[in-house]
Amino acid sequence: MRVINTKSFYLTDTGRVREHNEDSVTILKNMNGEYLLVVADGMGGHRKGEVASALTVTHLGKRFTESASIGTKIDAVNWLSDNINEINREILDYGEKNENSKGLGTTVVAAIVTKEFLIFANIGDSSGYVMKNNKLHRVTKPHTLVNLLVDAGDLTEEQAKTHPKKNVLMKALGAAEKAEPDIFDVDNGSNEIFLCSDGLTSMLNDEQIEKVLLEDNLTTEEKVIKLIKKCNARGGTDNISIAYLVRESGDIA
Repeated sequence: MRVINTKSFYLTDTGRVREHNEDSVTILKNMNGEYLLVVADGMGGHRKGEVASALTVTHLGKRFTESASIGTKIDAVNWLSDNINEINREILDYGEKNENSKGLGTTVVAAIVTKEFLIFANIGDSSGYVMKNNKLHRVTKPHTLVNLLVDAGDLTEEQAKTHPKKNVLMKALGAAEKAEPDIFDVDNGSNEIFLCSDGLTSMLNDEQIEKVLLEDNLTTEEKVIKLIKKCNARGGTDNISIAYLVRESGDIA
């Protein structure tokens, strides 16, 4: 009989520069043994970014745990798209009702993990990865100005790393009347799912993240903590959030 054992850990850290943490992160399991991972990186200042990110994680978490099962792959895609649009409306409504909160918003990257499929959704510059055959693969694409310029051939990837407008977002929850997340149908043979805010990817490149995740002598929790410590050692210029899930299959009698 084939069984799947799952190890997961998530953590958020304020970093070394910001006064407070506007990120929110979670990993949840529903009644059918399916998993939801979410990282949201809020923006807006004066603690309003954390309102937007918390709304996002709370809404998705509540809806996910209330359902016995996420259903089919198509159901999961629709669920992510519908709920992200509902959250977008909640954030817009909050800004309209609270004068000092106008302009609040958040990124969101989420993954639904089942035995049958793996689906990612993304708006903004938080990132989603999978590990397969000891190689880390970035699934999502950042919705940033510099990434658009790279795709258009106007900037190289190296130039983008130091561009003065590298943090300018082209898409975020709370920024427009309709939210259209990128949806990714990922190879379900990928047994490690890794989400993070740009507080990690602005300090460490993919190869440096991969190196830590491949350290066999560390637990899932220790790998997450080590990555955050490495970010802070390099300056910790932003909030850092990670959600990491590892699936291990095996045979039992």
